Amino acid sequence: MIEGVIVSPLKVIDVEGGDVLHAMKSFDGGYEGFGEAYFSTIKNGIVKGWKRHKDMTLNLIVPKGNIRFVLFDSRDDSMTKNQYFEVNLSLENYNRLTVPPMIWVGFQGLEEGLSLLLNIASIPHSKLEEEHKELDEIYFDWSC
Repeated sequence: MIEGVIVSPLKVIDVEGGDVLHAMKSFDGGYEGFGEAYFSTIKNGIVKGWKRHKDMTLNLIVPKGNIRFVLFDSRDDSMTKNQYFEVNLSLENYNRLTVPPMIWVGFQGLEEGLSLLLNIASIPHSKLEEEHKELDEIYFDWSC
């Protein structure tokens, strides 16, 4: 596990006609305030990354499909510097992945069709507080 990263189990409430999928409450671990919530989709086999935020805490949830998340810690002052963390999120593995600022994130669609990702971000998105690297700038074997 990477220092500051949290994987929180979420509840799925079985309701006739359609389930209720919990995401986040204001008193949950990893809640650092509310800036915005947005959905993103990813196609099967596609890899998006690398990206990190200087100030934003991410709270990532996958209510549809299956997404592989890979985190890389390059923080100089971290006990887990140069370590990776990998987790697959899906309805079958229904968890919230909390990613603190300054952790590199990449992700890959693992299910046919589109997978859906929800991010409950601690601050509104700003291009000024994000950084990007090409996939080959941080080594990781994305083959499944």
